[in-house]
Amino acid sequence: WPDVLLNSLETLALRVDRQAASAASLAGWLESRPDIAGLRYPGLPSHPQHELAKRQMSNGGTLLSFTLAGGKDEAFRVLNALRLIDISNNLGDSKTLACHPGSTTHSSISAEERAGMGIADGSIRLSVGLEDISDITADFELGFRAASRVAAKAAE
Repeated sequence: WPDVLLNSLETLALRVDRQAASAASLAGWLESRPDIAGLRYPGLPSHPQHELAKRQMSNGGTLLSFTLAGGKDEAFRVLNALRLIDISNNLGDSKTLACHPGSTTHSSISAEERAGMGIADGSIRLSVGLEDISDITADFELGFRAASRVAAKAAE
């Protein structure tokens, strides 16, 4: 396994640069969507610590989170409709991964504490992978459309 590790390290910088570029692109796309109630990505000027991130980081990183106004139900509808992106609590893979932190990694914390940490019921956390950014955004577009259809049916 040491050979595998050494071979992986040779391309680590290239992979992380690609993932960070995709994360920045995805964050910008998400920020422009009306169904997004909040977005956290330090590479965007809208992030409260953007200036600090610019001083300390060469890019915005590969992780981001966003919140849907429809809460946990809407987040689950979006996640369940994804076809390319896997649902997982792990971060840092070469594949894009999504999770609902309120029901997984932070489920043992009270709703009030989660809210204080910026984790709402409608929050989704992403670790952006190496897939083409157009494939990632298309998968989320599929998820958002599915969530909208279900919400529209429920309102009838």
